[in-house]
Amino acid sequence: MQLPPEPLVPAASLITATPEEGRALALMLARHSIHAMQKEVDVLKAGRVRYANDPLGLIAASHVVAVEFATIAAANNYWR
Repeated sequence: MQLPPEPLVPAASLITATPEEGRALALMLARHSIHAMQKEVDVLKAGRVRYANDPLGLIAASHVVAVEFATIAAANNYWR
């Protein structure tokens, strides 16, 4: 498997100090994943026009962030 040139997980860790930091990391990871899959910026931006006004597209994007956040929360023992 070929790894991308930049790391997909910043600092190679999912550990964050707070749930707020975990949520920000989840958003960042979701964005990194999309950029890793679609390297052509013009194609990526063209797709935003379609899903930005599509409720199902926005729900799908939110789901990606939620899955990332759930993973980060588990890695942080739910900040307990």
